[in-house]
Amino acid sequence: MKLKSIDVRQTASATDLVFEALRKAIVEGELSEGEHLRQDHIARMFNTSRIPVREALQRLEQDGLVTTQRYKGTVVAALSASEISEIFDFRALLESEVIRLAVPRLTPLHLKTARTHLEAFSAETEPARLGEANRNFHYCLYETADRPYHLQIIRTSLDRVDRYLRAQLSLTGGQKRAHDEHLKIFKACEDGAADEASRLTRAHILDAGRSLLNFLEKRRG
Repeated sequence: MKLKSIDVRQTASATDLVFEALRKAIVEGELSEGEHLRQDHIARMFNTSRIPVREALQRLEQDGLVTTQRYKGTVVAALSASEISEIFDFRALLESEVIRLAVPRLTPLHLKTARTHLEAFSAETEPARLGEANRNFHYCLYETADRPYHLQIIRTSLDRVDRYLRAQLSLTGGQKRAHDEHLKIFKACEDGAADEASRLTRAHILDAGRSLLNFLEKRRG
């Protein structure tokens, strides 16, 4: 068969490109909650048809990042206090279990990389990069659990709250407290204390949730 072979794994579709660009803009706060996402405008920006844009918006809606409103179309989703509370409760359950499974499999290389991310988070001065630095630290410790589906769910949960959490970390002094909690988690991992790492991770996430809710309550008036 005379066909030129293409490694499709290395080729991003138009839908994928639009999805990732919009997801990044929402997560990083470049698109604010309630902002209208016009399909025709986005299609022109990416020099594509409305079909991949519509498919990308549908994927974003499945992840809870956008919502469709009658007479208004697709807008960036806003989260209520109860939704944020539920997300953090869920994260605390899931991530504490993932790190408990991961600790016995951590190698010296994993720990070295985690320390690098720990220090990078502490030293980060750009609010836009705090979320990524935070994820890098946690994901480095989680990945040896060999639970890719768990990590995908964690990523989706973080995507929904990341723009709020980044603001809370940078505007309320939360970065220093988060670093101190990260350091305790790291030391438990370094000592091979899986149950302690699990307990500390759960407490860390629940504390972050409470701090974020307090911040948003003041910010929203």
